[in-house]
Amino acid sequence: MTAETTEWAGPARFLPPTEPTRRDDGVRLHAGVTYAATAGYRPLQLDLWVPDSSTPPPLVVWIHGGGWMIGDRRYLPETLRPNQLFDALLAAGLAVATVDYRLALEAPFPAQLHDVKAAIRYLRAHAGPLGIDTGRIGVWGESAGGHLAALAGLTGHRPDLEGGIGVVGQSSAVDVVVDWYGPADFTTMPRMSPPPHIAAKLEAAMQTPPEDSLVAGLDDAARADASPITHVTPAAPPFLLVHGTADWLVPYAQSEQLDAALTAAGVDCRLVPVEGAQHIFDGCADIDSVVRLSVEYLVDALLEKNR
Repeated sequence: MTAETTEWAGPARFLPPTEPTRRDDGVRLHAGVTYAATAGYRPLQLDLWVPDSSTPPPLVVWIHGGGWMIGDRRYLPETLRPNQLFDALLAAGLAVATVDYRLALEAPFPAQLHDVKAAIRYLRAHAGPLGIDTGRIGVWGESAGGHLAALAGLTGHRPDLEGGIGVVGQSSAVDVVVDWYGPADFTTMPRMSPPPHIAAKLEAAMQTPPEDSLVAGLDDAARADASPITHVTPAAPPFLLVHGTADWLVPYAQSEQLDAALTAAGVDCRLVPVEGAQHIFDGCADIDSVVRLSVEYLVDALLEKNR
């Protein structure tokens, strides 16, 4: 690897943006961008879609779920159509980056939050050549990704949680959060086992509650930092919380608890129950409407209020 193809920032390296491919509708895709790489770990990558626009569009960063144990930036939950969220954001005039992060058995918390923040800093540092407006950034995640989206939204004021990988010196603060059924407080998460028909399909590492793997070996202070609710302040950005009322894995009460804390702090927060839906909105008869609601919330926060 030569000096011409590698940029260095402190102890970690990152690569310049990949050359984009262009779809028939003008959307540019920068695929497999290495936003950070640290010794002993796989390169951390993101994909960025940018809609055809006369001005740089605002950015939404999508964070995948999977219990901090599995998952891939390229794939959405099985209850959604492939690329459904990405296409909906692009059609609304927003750029979207979807990011990978280290999983819990690769590195304990806060590595996952450090990675998300590094991706945001990278996108800000390269906003010009990428053709995006990173003065306005939203984050959107589901399940474990919703947890990380909430943390990213709530910890812009915590330099000790910034991490030092990838690009440094840029802000990782965001302007709006959409959190789909993410855990909010590990101290109140029930110790539930998966239903037998699901447990039978899980490998041994997935039989342990995933939050235990995320915070394994951490002291009490570090464990507290893993709960978004501990970081709520009046300076938090607006939040949209969407959660199935029949979710057995991350109970609806988790979003109720975060909504109550944000509202008490004077933060603009909207909690939307999806009646009868389980985790990943399984059982929801109209997931398309949930997607539209979420995209419209981001458009209002990132586009409409800035025109």
